[in-house]
Amino acid sequence: MKFFVDTANLDQIREAQDLGVLDGVTTNPSLMAKEGITGAKNILQHYVDICNIVDGDVSAEVIATDYEGMVKEGKELAALHDQIVVKLPMIKDGIKAAKHFNDIGIKTNVTLIFSAGQALLAAKAGATYVSPFLGRLDDVSTDGLSLIAEIRQIYDNYGFETQILAASIRHTMHIIDCAKIGADVITSPLSSINGLLKHPLTDIGLEKFLADYKKGN
Repeated sequence: MKFFVDTANLDQIREAQDLGVLDGVTTNPSLMAKEGITGAKNILQHYVDICNIVDGDVSAEVIATDYEGMVKEGKELAALHDQIVVKLPMIKDGIKAAKHFNDIGIKTNVTLIFSAGQALLAAKAGATYVSPFLGRLDDVSTDGLSLIAEIRQIYDNYGFETQILAASIRHTMHIIDCAKIGADVITSPLSSINGLLKHPLTDIGLEKFLADYKKGN
């Protein structure tokens, strides 16, 4: 399973890259604004800065909601760097844009997926990734993990190459559960990935090993 971090914070991206397990980055205008990155020129440069840190795919989101606007913006984003994946909303024109970009060899990430039907349409259009929002479904008393399982079954049934990118990850157990179900990718805050490192028995064991070593020296 690939690990992406969902952030626009360059320090966090560097930390994840240095850990040696980072496969890519997802971000959006809200995360950019959180880091004080505003204005089209600054946002585009920030995408390039992210690409210069990581080795894998970087999802860059279009703002347009019409087909022509998405195609224009998407081409501009894709031209920034060969690691850019054009992030499109799960709407009718977004599906049309995904098909167009697939035809011309530009990677896409269809986002705001909340049903298996939406994921099926995105795969039919040739999306590189689909992003089901796990945490947001949980927030409204809907089982987000069941959605990922449904998408996995459908994609396996028909051999779709579209990758399931589990988004809106809220905690470390979401990552474990997504790995069990067979999500291709998770994108999460760095804190959730770092949470995989932690176990009290590891800390206790290490403390004991070091104490025993000191006794003999």
